[in-house]
Amino acid sequence: MNTVDLTLRQAQQEVDEWIRTVGVRYFSELTNLGILMEEVGELSRLMVRKYGEQSYKDTDRNKELADEMADVLWVLICLANQTGVDLTDALKKNFEKKNKRDSERHSKNCKL
Repeated sequence: MNTVDLTLRQAQQEVDEWIRTVGVRYFSELTNLGILMEEVGELSRLMVRKYGEQSYKDTDRNKELADEMADVLWVLICLANQTGVDLTDALKKNFEKKNKRDSERHSKNCKL
């Protein structure tokens, strides 16, 4: 697999190929949702230790943020594949929504 400049669409195809050949099959959508929550929790745990006030535990010291983020992305891609969501199209539509809805919202926010 060539991961240089991997698009979302390519990532969805690569994950699907891996699941069907190495992973045998997808877990159910609900199982993958639970796994996604676990992976987000692992990312959160590392973030609060690296950027927050909590101290590291020995089991957290060798973990990398990039790896934890990639785990979250992997499971999210699995869920997208299972539910027929094209993440490229979804992200484009999300940008459009945010640009329309929030075009002045943040620039007018005195808290920022």
